[in-house]
Amino acid sequence: MRSIRKGYILAPFLSALWAITIVWCLSIISSFSTGEAFKPNFLLTSLSGLTVGLICSRIKGYKKNHKLGIFLLLFVAVVVLSPITRLTDKYFNNLEFFLNSFFAVILIISASKILRDIDFYELTRHQFEDYIIKFLTNFGYIFFTAIVAIPFYVMVMTSLKNQSELLLNPLNFSIDFSKGYDLFRSYTELFSDFNFGSYIITSFFVSIITVIITLLFAIPGAYAVARLRFKGRGIFSSSILLIYMVPLIVLALPIYVGFSLFGLRNSVLGILMIYPVTTIPVALYMLQGYFRTVPTEIEESGLMDGLSRISVILKITLPLSLPSIISVSLYVFMIAWNEFLLAFMLLDDPSKFTITRGVAMLDSSEVPRQHLMAGSVVATIPVMLMFLLLEKYLRQGLTAGSIKG
Repeated sequence: MRSIRKGYILAPFLSALWAITIVWCLSIISSFSTGEAFKPNFLLTSLSGLTVGLICSRIKGYKKNHKLGIFLLLFVAVVVLSPITRLTDKYFNNLEFFLNSFFAVILIISASKILRDIDFYELTRHQFEDYIIKFLTNFGYIFFTAIVAIPFYVMVMTSLKNQSELLLNPLNFSIDFSKGYDLFRSYTELFSDFNFGSYIITSFFVSIITVIITLLFAIPGAYAVARLRFKGRGIFSSSILLIYMVPLIVLALPIYVGFSLFGLRNSVLGILMIYPVTTIPVALYMLQGYFRTVPTEIEESGLMDGLSRISVILKITLPLSLPSIISVSLYVFMIAWNEFLLAFMLLDDPSKFTITRGVAMLDSSEVPRQHLMAGSVVATIPVMLMFLLLEKYLRQGLTAGSIKG
């Protein structure tokens, strides 16, 4: 283990891993933006990273003009190695030269910044772990961003294609800006030919009503569990989420039969009756934990001032718990907005479809794939916008400013 904690071993190793990460990102971005396949050469990439890491870890003692010369030599060496190439090309071209130059600049700057203070010979355990954690943190940011961004990018780019482009090259995710407004033809057809505006209105209505019903039941129930003392309180508190131990697919047939017998199938009212059943338990569980964090002294002060228990809840507890209530509301809204199984099972009339049921209707051999992707984008954007708008509430402290000194 002590041999690994040598700077001249750790620096090239981390730089090589960082080089592989960068070259993969550039290859994916280039392939998606140009429609041509690029491949990274792992051997040349690792060699570039090892060289840059070894030299950058020793450069802190040099003068500025010497550093500039070394950086230029490293830049030329990395570009000559050219770890990024086209799959179809045998020779170097201008785009590959640009990509390899860009890769060299990013690698040298990042390695010199990260490894500039590394001890070339002996690292303490704290320094060794610190460099490892920094690399894993930066890698995690890139990796999880890619997991989220790449599918969304592919979905958006596919929605901007026409049928002939998809048949000609399904893996071409570049944009042809020369088409102008015709780029958004799939979206206009989505609303004009597939009645997606009605699906969005229905989903908004159902989701908002589900949030209201859920909060009307969850807030008093969670407050009772968190504050009041009654027989069976502990068992009830710990068994709130037991409903989630039963898979919804198991309940699908009884729900379908029951709703058919009572005439609630294929109606928005039936959806509004069943959705809160799936959201109230999780809202109860989340809110009871939030209410327990509100200092009891504040509520007791209100009771001593002559307020009733209801007034204490309305005037003290709920305002202090506003960030948590908003976060629970957003979570419930997302559950109702994205719910598919019950909507697919209970809704057959296209005039009453929710957004997820409408997107599922597009998954057909008779409907071009770009319309399915456009529908998925339309279903995703509202939730993303709501999250961005309510982010500040999600980050606020539950009792920030509640006690004035």
